[in-house]
Amino acid sequence: MAAPRALADGVVGWWYHPSFPGSRIAGVHLVWVGMVAMSIAWLALWREPPGRRAAIAIAAVWLLPLALAPPLFSRDVYSYLAQGTILHLRHNPYRQAPVVLTSLHRGHVLDAVSPFWRHTTAPYGPLFLELVSLVVGITGQHLIAGVLLLRALDLIGLALVAIYVPRIARSLGTDRDAAVWLAVACPLVTLSLIAAGHNDALMVGLLVAGVSMALRGNPLAGVAICALAATIKVPALVGAVFIALAWARAEGDRAAQIRFLATCAAIAIVVLGVVTVASGVGLGWLSTSLFSTPAKVRLAITPATGVGYTIAKLLGLVSIHVSSHGLESACGVVATVLSAAVGLWLLYRVRVSRLVALLGACLLIAAAGGPAAWPWYFSWGLVLIAACAGPQRSLAVALALVVSAFLVKPSGTLALPLGSAPAVVAVYVLIAAWAWHRYGRGGYNRSGRDRGAPGTATGAGGAAPPGDRARGADADSGLAHPTPASLVRT
Repeated sequence: MAAPRALADGVVGWWYHPSFPGSRIAGVHLVWVGMVAMSIAWLALWREPPGRRAAIAIAAVWLLPLALAPPLFSRDVYSYLAQGTILHLRHNPYRQAPVVLTSLHRGHVLDAVSPFWRHTTAPYGPLFLELVSLVVGITGQHLIAGVLLLRALDLIGLALVAIYVPRIARSLGTDRDAAVWLAVACPLVTLSLIAAGHNDALMVGLLVAGVSMALRGNPLAGVAICALAATIKVPALVGAVFIALAWARAEGDRAAQIRFLATCAAIAIVVLGVVTVASGVGLGWLSTSLFSTPAKVRLAITPATGVGYTIAKLLGLVSIHVSSHGLESACGVVATVLSAAVGLWLLYRVRVSRLVALLGACLLIAAAGGPAAWPWYFSWGLVLIAACAGPQRSLAVALALVVSAFLVKPSGTLALPLGSAPAVVAVYVLIAAWAWHRYGRGGYNRSGRDRGAPGTATGAGGAAPPGDRARGADADSGLAHPTPASLVRT
């Protein structure tokens, strides 16, 4: 109920205005109090999570008021509406920025968009913009109704997560209740995805559906669904690549592997092509704006930005003055190259038994190594690692999911100013040292033997029966799947 007061800016009205609190500052404080209360309640149940139905019921109670409130923690949903309006009016949002709405007599929509993004073309996939265009066609120029329908799409995405994450956990032999509690009810998801209205919720819902379909014996359907998710946001395409290579390696000979990979590539191209042609926007959605748009933001929590800014300040202490922007750009290039290298290494290691853990790790690294590491980007990997044994019982993961929700103010700006980058980098160094101590030099394998690492045979409930390889499963996996070749033939 405090959200309208906390966000009162005279641009977008809302249909309910509580008589309390009496000022915007008080409203902001009340929002923080509500966030703290929700986070404490979530952590209190984290060690012994409720059953899946109870977890979903609790999450629904928390999500209902957030789904009806004004967009908190981000104004991106208004950018979605602006880009959907451009497409609905038969213009191309990949070529024309929201500022064009002034000449199209939709100035009230432009006014709701953050000034920072008014001159930026759409960085999202064509399926998502078609869905937003449909929303605009239904709601007309009513911004509030448009926000609510877009939130409905987010809730559909979260419903997919609630359905398919426990299925992934069951395939791995891990705790399905804990998987739902982490992936559906955590503060990062409820606040940064649903309250903010980010389209990442729909993307990750389709992503986990694709991964689940693959684990249940239909990798070709998994590739198709992940490709479809990529037309919401491109990172989901990584899921299609990991699925294709994991199942190709289960084939008995090189020729069969090549045939299967070719089939997967053809399926992905057809899905992407059909959506592109149906949207009528051409290949503009794969333009450089798709990848350069996030680079316009300088965030203290983005590792590349933080390191570049910190190095510039340290050099300044010894009278060596360099441009922090230049160093941040250089660090950004290095981070991109390192993220790509680690991603390729994870792809090289992927097998059916390790798909979920390695794909989740790759998406987390992609979120951290990108030009802007907004907290909700980490939901890409969260929905997968939530099904893995290790993260389900990791206090560090639970605390990270809580802290991440507090990194952005209700107004949508980062809570940590750029000047705090050195402190953020110090925290990252400590986290890296802890991770190396725990998982480095074979620590991951030791922890897997002791506690059941995610995606391993022990974590999946035991070693595979001797006949699994003959049925097309990895020898070290507790999962049995039809061979990719048989799926291609059928």
